Amino acid sequence: MQELLEDIKTYLSWLPEINIKYIFLSEKMKDQLEELKESSLRKIKEELGECKRCPLWENRHHIVFGEGPANARLVIVGEAPGEEEDLQGKPFVGAAGELLTKMLKAINLSREEVYITNIVKCRPPNNRNPRPKEIEKCKPFLLKQLETIHPKVICTLGSIAAQTLLETKTSISLLRGKIYIWHGIKLIPTFHPAYLLRNPRQKKFVWEDLKLLEKTLKSI
Repeated sequence: MQELLEDIKTYLSWLPEINIKYIFLSEKMKDQLEELKESSLRKIKEELGECKRCPLWENRHHIVFGEGPANARLVIVGEAPGEEEDLQGKPFVGAAGELLTKMLKAINLSREEVYITNIVKCRPPNNRNPRPKEIEKCKPFLLKQLETIHPKVICTLGSIAAQTLLETKTSISLLRGKIYIWHGIKLIPTFHPAYLLRNPRQKKFVWEDLKLLEKTLKSI
């Protein structure tokens, strides 16, 4: 299934070389492609299993794999599950999640339209930042998620998410406000909602990022 998706993406990326800029899929073909992606995501989750690849498993209640449509145009990548996410097994369901929902609504998006996941799938103790070795063990599963969904845009929340995907140590304050290209996909970093709850004055910068995100999605 993963190989088939890779073949499809390779074929689509080759079309501009012969001056074919657009292709139109029938509703049946769109449904079939979504089914392929959903099946691939299930296989990735099965491969992750009851993961014990790093010490984070020792204190978790649930693995937080991610949720949303397999054909989402936008994927949001956070840093790690928090307490509520760990208890419910769903991403961004606590106070930061409520703020994220409002952020999406501000640019006329609903949670149901986007795929939401994190860099690591288990909650670090006391909500500390995930450590490099923990990220290293979890990152392959995130990459498979992103490769399968292949969204038009990725929005990273917080420094860890942006730095991990962009492979940089630059601070989020310097990374935000710009568009990057990650494996052919546009990537827009911004502050994490949890950070905004502690530093509400930074919301003005996030609003700028959200407008950039909205404009980017509309242009694609």
